[in-house]
Amino acid sequence: MTFLNEPPRFVLSRWLFLKLLAVIYGIAFGSLIPQVQGLIGTNGLLPMHFYLQRAFEFWGAEAYYQLPTLLWIHPSDTFLIGLCWLGIFLSAIALTTSVAPATTFGMLWGLYLSLTIAGQDFLSFQWDVLLLETGLLAVFYCPRGSHGATPYSKQPAVSARWLIWGLAFKLTFLSGITKLLSGDQTWRNFSALQYHYETQPLPTWISWYLHNMADWFGVMSVVLMFVIEIVIPFIIFFPPTFRKTRTGGCVLLCVLQVAIALSGNYGFFNLLTVVLYLSLLDDYTLRKVLPRSFFEIPAPHRAEGQRVLRPSDYALGAIILILALLSALTFVREIVPPNRMPAWTLTATRWIAPIRSINGYGLFRTLTTERPEIVIEGSLDGTDWKEYSFKWKPGNQTARPMFMQPYMPRLDWQMWFAALSPQDNAHWLFPLADHFLEDNTTVLNLLSHNPFPEQPPRFVRFLLYQYRFSAPEDEIDGQWWNRELVSDLTGPLSRRLNHQLP
Repeated sequence: MTFLNEPPRFVLSRWLFLKLLAVIYGIAFGSLIPQVQGLIGTNGLLPMHFYLQRAFEFWGAEAYYQLPTLLWIHPSDTFLIGLCWLGIFLSAIALTTSVAPATTFGMLWGLYLSLTIAGQDFLSFQWDVLLLETGLLAVFYCPRGSHGATPYSKQPAVSARWLIWGLAFKLTFLSGITKLLSGDQTWRNFSALQYHYETQPLPTWISWYLHNMADWFGVMSVVLMFVIEIVIPFIIFFPPTFRKTRTGGCVLLCVLQVAIALSGNYGFFNLLTVVLYLSLLDDYTLRKVLPRSFFEIPAPHRAEGQRVLRPSDYALGAIILILALLSALTFVREIVPPNRMPAWTLTATRWIAPIRSINGYGLFRTLTTERPEIVIEGSLDGTDWKEYSFKWKPGNQTARPMFMQPYMPRLDWQMWFAALSPQDNAHWLFPLADHFLEDNTTVLNLLSHNPFPEQPPRFVRFLLYQYRFSAPEDEIDGQWWNRELVSDLTGPLSRRLNHQLP
């Protein structure tokens, strides 16, 4: 059977998109299990039960609306880990079966929303909200059957499909245009990549080589990036019959994500973005690259175009229209100055803010040109100091930057933000010091090495260093980083003191 001359169908395309999204959900939930207790558990850096308690004291019953999380039920470590395992279980169900897909993906979205809200600073990254937005839209993109392979035999609704494509466009175009609109000169003069490889949160060893390339290579890379992020996304709006054009655009978009993933660690962000791009491909295109046994595309339903609309169809259409309008609003608010937007737009975005699932995007719209790093040291006597080593963030100058994606080491990532603004992150930095002083293994397990295995230190201090990639001509062989002490962020800290950063 040939599909070349038939209207484009997206049965296999939707099936592949949802199965890959289930994999990403599994990765997201799975990567939280070894670290979530140390971050937000009852004995973690930002205990969720204190957070929810303070929110209720401030808002009263409105806190349930502002912070819609299942952890209101029982903010304990057991329940927290249970939600993660339930997420993994539901991800496996969504991946391996076709049982009530809309319900399953709705539950996955609700679980991840619950965790991101309880996660506070540690689950507030753009890929977290991107997964939430993708997951919410996937609920409406899912087949509406309850079980078996039958639901996947029908063509998905065009309006639901455009929700997914609209998100792919919004994410990509905003990632490019906001860099130019921000006024950041490093983007405007195409010099950004002379700094980015070195100053991004968690570089890979490939970043070192890219950083030491000739300047012209960085300039050309920025130009190509802007073309792919600002121009190529408009291919999404080409009719699906333009298969070659859409396929070429999809390839270029995916190549950019692969390049970003090779030069930096961004958790599951690049993989999720690629999955969004793959939704652009129709069944005929996918059949050319997937094994024949991968999925058997059912024959088109002759009655598909003659289906009688039910009240539920109209309700679904209305919800999809509202989501599309709200998504368009978040898009406009990213590129139009706030003082030029009507007041009602701010009200609308505040109304939808609690679900964190209709968002604007703009990764690295302003670039840091230097790399400060916080180094934490402990001492038994206040004289001899030993450095704490993190698993992934730069520390040891001879340690090669590593790949850890799609795993997302959230403390290491947050340490990058803390170095840029220690005062704004003092609310969890000082608890981090306290847990070191108290020898809290739940938190210490987030590190790669505890320099005080026998007894906890009496003092801890924070130092601020400036890190730079070494150059090929540096005399010290095997050194990936050079560093220079900038200042002492704190003096020696002991237990249960009122800490304050200068």
